[in-house]
Amino acid sequence: MKKLLPVILMCFLATNLWAQIPGGGGRPGMGGGQNMNMGRFYGKIVDSKTNKGIEAVSVQLIQSKFDTVSKKRNDVVIGGMFTNKNGEFSLENLPIMGNFKLKITAIGYKTLEQKVAFEMKFGQGTDMTQAIAGIDKDLGNIKIEEDAKVLESVTVTGTKPLVTSSIDRKVFNVEKNITSVGGTAVDVMKNVPSLNVDIDGNVTLRNNAPQIFVDGRPTTLTLDQIPADAIQSVEVITNPSAKFDASGGTSGILNIVLKKNRKAGYNGNLRAGIDQRGRFNLGGDINVRQGKINAFASANYNQRKSISTGTTDRLTLVNAPNTFLLQNDKNISLGYFAFMRAGFDYLIDNRNTLTISGTYVNGKFQPESNSDIRVDTLGATTTSSFSNRFNKSTGEFKNKGGLLSFKHNFAKAGKEWTADLNYNKSNNSNSNSITTSKRTSPSGPNLFPFQQLIAGGGDNQTITMQTDYADPITANSKIEFGARAQLRSINSENIISFVDNQGNPVKVPQLSSKYKNSDNVYAGYVTFQNKIKNFGYQIGLRAESSEYNGEVNTVNSNQKDTVLNYSNSFPISLFPSIFLSQKLKNDQELQFNVSRRINRPNFFQLFPFTDYSDTLNLSRGNANLVPEFTYSGELSYSKTYGGNNSLIISAYGKYTDKLITRFQVAEPSALNPSDSVLINTYINANSSYVTGLEFINRQVVTKWWDLTSNLNLFTSKINVSDPSLKQQDNVYSWFLKVNNSFKLPKNFSVQVSGDYQSKTILPPGGSGGSGGGGGRGGGGGMMMFGGAQSASQGYIRPNYGMDIAVRYDFLKEKRASLTLNFSDVFRTRRAIQYSYNDYFQQTYDRLRDPQMVRLTFAYRFGKVDMNLFKRKNLKSMGEGMQGATDGMQQ
Repeated sequence: MKKLLPVILMCFLATNLWAQIPGGGGRPGMGGGQNMNMGRFYGKIVDSKTNKGIEAVSVQLIQSKFDTVSKKRNDVVIGGMFTNKNGEFSLENLPIMGNFKLKITAIGYKTLEQKVAFEMKFGQGTDMTQAIAGIDKDLGNIKIEEDAKVLESVTVTGTKPLVTSSIDRKVFNVEKNITSVGGTAVDVMKNVPSLNVDIDGNVTLRNNAPQIFVDGRPTTLTLDQIPADAIQSVEVITNPSAKFDASGGTSGILNIVLKKNRKAGYNGNLRAGIDQRGRFNLGGDINVRQGKINAFASANYNQRKSISTGTTDRLTLVNAPNTFLLQNDKNISLGYFAFMRAGFDYLIDNRNTLTISGTYVNGKFQPESNSDIRVDTLGATTTSSFSNRFNKSTGEFKNKGGLLSFKHNFAKAGKEWTADLNYNKSNNSNSNSITTSKRTSPSGPNLFPFQQLIAGGGDNQTITMQTDYADPITANSKIEFGARAQLRSINSENIISFVDNQGNPVKVPQLSSKYKNSDNVYAGYVTFQNKIKNFGYQIGLRAESSEYNGEVNTVNSNQKDTVLNYSNSFPISLFPSIFLSQKLKNDQELQFNVSRRINRPNFFQLFPFTDYSDTLNLSRGNANLVPEFTYSGELSYSKTYGGNNSLIISAYGKYTDKLITRFQVAEPSALNPSDSVLINTYINANSSYVTGLEFINRQVVTKWWDLTSNLNLFTSKINVSDPSLKQQDNVYSWFLKVNNSFKLPKNFSVQVSGDYQSKTILPPGGSGGSGGGGGRGGGGGMMMFGGAQSASQGYIRPNYGMDIAVRYDFLKEKRASLTLNFSDVFRTRRAIQYSYNDYFQQTYDRLRDPQMVRLTFAYRFGKVDMNLFKRKNLKSMGEGMQGATDGMQQ
């Protein structure tokens, strides 16, 4: 029997070998090749000097296979894993026929490659043990040598820098920014070069509001609804190419890349924090990849308590006699928001991937504002009146989104086709109670209270469909084209009432409104890029058309129901873009780009109904607004020096035609026609221009000190064609931002950041696309009280601030950390605006949440084990690590 065993085994192997040959008798429905995967290589990786096993060494088995598509032989990774704590590895279920190559790589060691093969020892005199040994082969101890050069580079590149750059964007690594831990995306933006953030979380990019993208797609979320701990990186695109939406013309794009890990195995982290006001935050992420499924989920819950104080003084010239108003405000807002995201990638095969993901955001805020108001009537004899206004509000918002995405990789490297469908719906409801009481003196009792009630709500729905195709024609050239459609609808209702003497609400129909709006954008693009030695170029052309329709239900002065309809459509417009780059000697590069973009008016800029919810700040849109077109150019120089230091110098300019800007008009009051009131509205100005010079420098001062600085010098001017409006002089401004990161002994790290904004003019009306910051999430009914007055002329006075954060890492592999944040250390971040025109002069001074302290604990868990999840296309796994940023390239 012992002599028969080798014969039986050989016959078994021969039978399986015959089964895998086409036409060789394999049974239908069975992959005969799978039956030959019986081999096993195992061994141990040791240090050549110490002979000790090395953990986490990458071991890959490579086989040359014939590709039936390309008709060529290609190296394919058929097995791989990381060594265990003892340096041991075991590659199982391997094909026993053919020649193989073992590739061994480890940080700090030289890469080792050696040929391996199974030894088929069958024949007379061969026993069972020898036969099995031939397909279960021990490779013994494999020695690898240290690489001194690699070890030196690890100390420099082992961690990601705070800022990196490419031909069309700058990438800010959020993991390096410890001052934003436990906060929101607003806190992240405070340290991103080129961005300026005011105390309300409104973000400007080179003095204009940018479009907000999430994972490469426009979003209805505002920055204060996105947790900082859910963000992987922020991409600043100052001059987008034809591949991107042409909307948001006066500024660029901020793309927020959310965390999405595709490493094999499971991993995640947990977070918890609390601030000095007893508000806490909780969060966690988990990622699991096994076989063809990569699943991910994250959740965050943040409580808020915000306190702000402000002073407004306004000289009103619209009526005779003139009046002077002095208002002191204190606002306390309590609330929370929750953010959840989950999804999975289904790796259909080596070339096709299906992704499904969803997000859910829910928040509720209850602000209370108390205002003491003094009004002096400047007649022959000055008389004064005093009042108090108390505003109590409750607002809740919900946002739900879903993404269905498909990606196909062709056999040709870099050739791919993608298609995705994105659905997003948000709704909100809010109620406001405003009680205004007269006083006989500043500290007297409240008399004759008048109460106004506002109930509002609405929803916003967006559907986006997009497809993209990329084909590398040669090793240095590539063509891309795609199409996109965005369909958006908005519904909202505001009911304004007052409370009578019996305490019953009485609706004021002529001040209430119900409206709906829809807008659609259709686009297609094509780009071509090529490289000739050290010179590269990309040319692109995008075509877009748009249309919008609106309907308003209200009551006219005759107490009759009225329906107002407004609409507009715009034919196809073309948006070219050109990007040039020239690499110079000594790690230097020149880049130049030009583009044309569009900024369409948003719903609130078009809405032709006067908002009376705040009697001191009346506003109304303008249905006759048309899109503005912006022509942008940028010339930049980059230099890498001293190993890992870098300098970027950019000169930029933007010219905008038919700029959408804010301005005020005086007209009779709807409640008392004998009095005139100021209405904040929008117009298309003649043109505007912005020019500037920006410096971004990253320097590794020492091994423990990393310094990133950003200086932006700029000027801007708005030209108004209406002779009745005064021209505003241009203002020369500058902005400085500095970020210091220190690595201290005992696993401590410190980050100190500061910024200074000089005097600058009030920005124009803002982007017609997604706003630039912590503004309201459209859908209607979200009213703002006590804000700065919109104006056609004015400026923002200088302001500055500094933030400090300290982090301590502990436990094995530094899996846990404690981070202490201290923002606005010197209580200097004030919003002081001065605005004026023929009707008024106003100064507005506000301070919000100075010297805030927040403590956050974080713990990461999990492991990565290549041997658990045998996916042969390891190249696609590497590409998957870039999956979160691929959306920006499509």
